[in-house]
Amino acid sequence: MDLAADRDWDEIEIRHIAERAGVSLSEFRDAFPSKGAILAGFSRRLDKIVLDGTTDDLEGESVRERLFDVMMRRLDAMAPYREALRRITPAIRRDPLSLAAMNQLLSNSMRFMLAAAGIDTSDALGPVKVQGAVLVWARVLDTWLDDDDPGLARTMATLDRELARGGRFMRALDDVCRLTAPFRAFFDRAARRRRDYRERRRAPRDEEDYDGDEAGAAAI
Repeated sequence: MDLAADRDWDEIEIRHIAERAGVSLSEFRDAFPSKGAILAGFSRRLDKIVLDGTTDDLEGESVRERLFDVMMRRLDAMAPYREALRRITPAIRRDPLSLAAMNQLLSNSMRFMLAAAGIDTSDALGPVKVQGAVLVWARVLDTWLDDDDPGLARTMATLDRELARGGRFMRALDDVCRLTAPFRAFFDRAARRRRDYRERRRAPRDEEDYDGDEAGAAAI
């Protein structure tokens, strides 16, 4: 992160990181196979800071307030590395493969951030909640990187606005899921019947049928 604060992310090679860290390339390879893996390790460290600091103090608050607190604490953990992240983020977004990998990385992180806020992601809408949190985080991060106000007024306003928008979307989606539940149940039953029928057609005939077939063939 010190290197990234001084130069563009694309210019940093793994040998530079090993030299700055005071380790050999062999030791570096044992710990991280790539620069992207270093970012993954950094993200897990941030997650741990947030999760270690999670308490029940906001248990009586709304889901939105709890998630607001969790995401702000993650930003607080990132604060010492803001200059590095200002250089890293544009480089990641220019590379489609890195962007896809970062989306997966953030999905894993946001799943735990949602859990820390008491939000269940194991239901049918779980993947939507996780990806929605990733999008909220990306928009908030853009604001945070340019927000030099010590009080982070712009960042907090963006986070509040995006959480409100996400809440409205999830409520609407939940309504749609409830309305379509009978239709989905019907198609699920139809799909199971088709699957059972195909399995019966593929199932081997029993020995009695086989003997009967042989007898019929001999008679012919």
